[in-house]
Amino acid sequence: MQHKHRGDKQYTTLALDPRSSVELPRTVPEVNNETLVTDKMGNVEVKYENASHPSQGQAVSVSTRDDILDDAASRQKTAVISVLLVDDHALMREGLKQLLELEEDMHVVGEAVDGFDAVDKIGQLHPDVVLLDIRMPIIDGIAVARQIAHEFPSIAVIMLTVSRDQQQMLQAMRNGAKGYLLKSASSQELTQAIRTVQQGGMLIEPGLTGAMVREFRRLSDSTPMQVNALSEKEIEILRYVAAGMSNKEIAEKLSYSEKTVKNYLSVIFQKLGIRDRTQAAIFALRQGFLPNEEI
Repeated sequence: MQHKHRGDKQYTTLALDPRSSVELPRTVPEVNNETLVTDKMGNVEVKYENASHPSQGQAVSVSTRDDILDDAASRQKTAVISVLLVDDHALMREGLKQLLELEEDMHVVGEAVDGFDAVDKIGQLHPDVVLLDIRMPIIDGIAVARQIAHEFPSIAVIMLTVSRDQQQMLQAMRNGAKGYLLKSASSQELTQAIRTVQQGGMLIEPGLTGAMVREFRRLSDSTPMQVNALSEKEIEILRYVAAGMSNKEIAEKLSYSEKTVKNYLSVIFQKLGIRDRTQAAIFALRQGFLPNEEI
């Protein structure tokens, strides 16, 4: 399909079978080596390219404007990341909304002022990503993140906080958060985090990464992990998961399909007795499967 603009008119082209019953005009005006038919049949426009007298095998274009608009709207809906803002401070929500609405691929679909409101809005709106304040009245962000992970596992949660507390960060990640950012993060860091978690990756405040690794190494786990059961390729994929890479990025790195990467992860989850990417990343870091510098 091609779109041509002439003044305030839009001509959209689709190949037409030569056996079509559409009547072809005998002469048409030429504009800049392109031939545009000015007559319309309802809301249908016809276009011939580079010829005053189209031959039988030449491409002829027919389209309806309703189809064009529907198709464009469908593509736009697929591309945009829907975001729900959860914070008990109105000024914070307003600032985040203004910031995110500047991004062409993001749209704030709603706001919530506390944990109960958040769960209710999530059930109604089903956003792709939730920006969640970790400290709120009634129900804190960690409890909300846990409920979201249980009831809406496809929704990615990014915790926003002013705290650098290591235990709080670890608790948030264990309860299903896919991202952990300080409220002092830049707009670029925030939007990149949203895109990363929406694609299946993880993102943690850079200044807290070292502390997280040290904490994971310190913790002991009563459940034995069968490291020896993992193949070299599975360990490599775990390293990429720990680096916060999405399935698509891992597939490109290994020259695999995304489906193959998903199959690998399913096997890894089964071998390790874990449920999701967050637990896989925690396991990888705890076992010392640190991402290579070149990743």
